[in-house]
Amino acid sequence: MTGTMGGSELLTGKAGRFRADEKRLINCHQVDVNQLMPLKYKWAWEHYLNGCKNHWMPTEVPMTKDIEIWRSNRLSDDERLVIMRNLGFFATAESLVGNNLVLAIFKHVTNAECRQYLLRQAFEEAVHTHTFLYVTESLGLDEGEVFNMYREIPAIARKDEFEMELTAEVLQPDFTTATPEGAQTFLKNLIGFYLIMEGIFFYTGFVMVLSFHRRNLMTGIGEQFQYILRDETIHLNFGIDLINGIKMENPEVWTPEFQRQMIDRVREAVELEIAYANDCLPRGILGLNGDLFRSYVQYIADRRLERIGLPKQYGSKNPFPWMSETIDLSKEKNFFETRVTEYQTTASLEWD
Repeated sequence: MTGTMGGSELLTGKAGRFRADEKRLINCHQVDVNQLMPLKYKWAWEHYLNGCKNHWMPTEVPMTKDIEIWRSNRLSDDERLVIMRNLGFFATAESLVGNNLVLAIFKHVTNAECRQYLLRQAFEEAVHTHTFLYVTESLGLDEGEVFNMYREIPAIARKDEFEMELTAEVLQPDFTTATPEGAQTFLKNLIGFYLIMEGIFFYTGFVMVLSFHRRNLMTGIGEQFQYILRDETIHLNFGIDLINGIKMENPEVWTPEFQRQMIDRVREAVELEIAYANDCLPRGILGLNGDLFRSYVQYIADRRLERIGLPKQYGSKNPFPWMSETIDLSKEKNFFETRVTEYQTTASLEWD
């Protein structure tokens, strides 16, 4: 590496010398070494640093009270169903996201600082999967029942199938992002996993589980979901920055037809998520029912669409304003003192 940090610095490697401003999010000709310096996409590095500051492990969260409540008669059958369905969905969904990152996305994102974040995110997905195993073991649940819901519960299976198709497309032996069609397929994958899976499919589950925490029930699970939600907020923000960056560098792929396809895909995802919410809440529980989640999922979807430059589709309002009060993403809890300390970053996080 020669020169000083700046946009015109030259890098040297097997592929020869090139200008740092030739760094690209996809289709960069040098990917043999993850050369971080000079940083071109400082947003990616900021997301990486924020992820590191969020570091946590599920085993640091006590589960004693949750075990007592689960073994007692304080929860109704409908409340138990909500918890079980969400454990079943997230246990598989987190591993699907991790597999997609490692097997599909990492190969085709050719920028070093983005790859650095993807490595951090892949670890966090492993932590999240660990979380659901930890909860399952702590409560003495049937592991087969929890981890096989993606096969046995149609509302979960349909969401997982919706996402797995995207990974399969990118894993085709002849797949490349060098063509407009390939770049569009890759963007569809990113929109499917970041915008839809982590930005829509996860959020009804967050509301359901955190509603228990709000009533001082299952607080160990609730605390772990708080940490997962903070991780997912950064995942979502990174994914949106990556999607918008690829759009900017490859404007030819962001055609009106492709935009319509992505809107249709989000609308399909919204219906899948509403069906999932109804499956979790066949009769509703205190403060939660299927109609409220229809409005919430539509509200969330509109926000996601706007952030990648697509028009709102629903105009629904947020029926759960307490979420922003329950989770303050400018803070982080100290595990050992059980108090809130300042979250040390200047980056702006959006939770919904």
